[in-house]
Formats: sequence, C-alpha cells, structure tokens
Amino acid sequence: MMKRHLLFTAPLILALSASAQEATPRELFATGVESFYAAKPKESVAAFDQLIKVQPESKPQLWQRGLSLYYTGQFKEGRDQFEVHQTVNPNDVENAAWHFICVAKAAGIEEARKHLIPIKGDSRIPMAEVHDLFAGKGSVEAVMKAAEAGNEPEKTNQLCYAHLYLGLYFEALGETEKAKTHMLKSAIDYKMDHYMGKTAQVHLKVRGWVR
Repeated sequence: MMKRHLLFTAPLILALSASAQEATPRELFATGVESFYAAKPKESVAAFDQLIKVQPESKPQLWQRGLSLYYTGQFKEGRDQFEVHQTVNPNDVENAAWHFICVAKAAGIEEARKHLIPIKGDSRIPMAEVHDLFAGKGSVEAVMKAAEAGNEPEKTNQLCYAHLYLGLYFEALGETEKAKTHMLKSAIDYKMDHYMGKTAQVHLKVRGWVR
C-alpha cells in the first residue's frame, strides 16, 4: 500500500488465548503482521479483530487486516475494510485493487468494475496502468511496459508490484494458471522484503503454488 509503514512494531507473536485479551494494541498489531507473514491469515485476522475491540479507532488504518481477510475468504468483510481505509488513504491504487478483488470474489467482475474506487494522485510505477487494467480499459502489456522502465533497484521493485497485481487480477478473473505465473515471478524472480513483496510470498504458501 502507499502508506506502507506499520502502525506499530514489536518483535513478538502472541498466542491468541487469555493472554491476548491483555495484550497492548502494539502487541496485537505485531501478532497480526507476523501471523500473516507466517501464512496464517486466520490467526492474523483474529489479532487485528482483537486490536479493533480494544482500539476501535484503529480500524480505518488497518489495510493489513483487509489482506488477511482476503486470504481467509472473507471477501465482504475485506471489501468493508478497504472502503473504510479509503477514508484515510484516498489516493492509493493498491487499496482500490484489493477492494476490486474482494468485490469480484463476492459478486463477480462486472460488479467489481462497477464499484472500482476512482484514484488520482498515485504516481508510483506502474500503479496508473494497474488501475486502468482493473477498470477494463488498460492492458497487461501496458502494466509491464511501465514496470520495465527505469533502472535498478527501482525496476525490480516495479516488477514485483506489477506481477503481484497481475496475479491478483487473473485470480479475480478465475484464470488460475496466469495468476500463478505472475505470482511466482513477483515472489521469486522479483522478490522484495516489504509488506507487499511478502504478500506475494504468502500468496504462494496459502495457495500451495510452487515452481
């Protein structure tokens, strides 16, 4: 996401048991993130939900929860999370893209395009081309052309994002083999260690995809 910083940081994972009821928001957030990185989206959602219980005002910021909801198949809840996040982060194509795939999974591609969140001001490459693709007026070729421009290390990062969102796009369309091809490239060939780079890696683990 454009606001890629984490709300809290803490080097621990908590068991969501009685002790979790006494955990601080910082600790709950850390548990949600680390559980996601461990490809345990259900545990991740549980931690983020507990965080919202103890700190309701945190919900709009928790785009990370939306990703975890997607991987648990809670698409309507994911849609809601990304719509709430839009109120605090209105210029992020990634938020629109995740919202799109949640709507597509719950209600179909046409409904997803109908409700695609309009975005202006996200200058990151290749986010404009990704948004056009999801809107039905762009192309895979345009996304790749934009991502392949420039020098390293920016180029590797751009390609990581391009293949991640192409993979998610084709997954929304139900084209599993194309989705797998792009996600493998994002997670392996153009591997990055930021949250979205790790998301591609988590995707492979959750889906059981290997090369």
